[in-house]
Amino acid sequence: MKLIRSRENPRFKALRQLATSTRERRRAGLALLDGMHLISAYRASGGVPEQLILRESGAANAEAAQLAAGVDGQALLVLADPLFNDVAQVATPTGIVALIRTPAPGPLPQTIERCVMLENIQDAGNLGSILRSTSAAGIATVLLSPGCAFAWSPKVLRAGMGAHFNLDIFDNADLPAAVQRLSGRLICASSHAQKTLYQADLRGPLAWAFGNEGAGLSAALAAVAAEQLRIPMPGGAESLNVAAAAAICLFEQVRQRA
Repeated sequence: MKLIRSRENPRFKALRQLATSTRERRRAGLALLDGMHLISAYRASGGVPEQLILRESGAANAEAAQLAAGVDGQALLVLADPLFNDVAQVATPTGIVALIRTPAPGPLPQTIERCVMLENIQDAGNLGSILRSTSAAGIATVLLSPGCAFAWSPKVLRAGMGAHFNLDIFDNADLPAAVQRLSGRLICASSHAQKTLYQADLRGPLAWAFGNEGAGLSAALAAVAAEQLRIPMPGGAESLNVAAAAAICLFEQVRQRA
């Protein structure tokens, strides 16, 4: 294992840039997974990290050693604690980070039976939470518009809690055009819809569309939806957090299909 103590080291500089720059993550096709849970989920999905980065003070940790088992020694890197903290980018670093190659975005499937479409979801925590709910609801395909946060950013990955590795994520998707590939209906969540979620039949092939935290869905996407539904809110709130709304909709669909 190589130990790095200098901030001038090229390998540290490259990791620091990946930790702080979405542009660099997109360009390099690489992402950083912070913590045992995410790395374990990635390994369980069949993924092999490009590199494991350990904090110097925790390099002998038994859990870290277990995760490092089977990883080529050349792919193990130890950073002095201050350098590791810069790469980890969290208030309380876990002591282990994995560098992974992100899946190359392929073409959209010709036919999509079930999916979630996300339009301009800009908050990383919301996006990660929706991905987590989508995976938990048994839906495997997610389409992201160009205005969404980058799905493989550290904050989205942490909020997703490993959901990424069970999903086919297509970013920069033309959502209105993708509707033509659906084998079923598109349902849009809207706080202004007349029909409620609990009045709708959610069985059979369908896709969901959820829009921007403030602006909601674009007119172009709403116009091609088969149905718009709202979540009843007897408490009088104007709207729900988009991640909460997505979870409610997806699991009402699960309930109806049970």
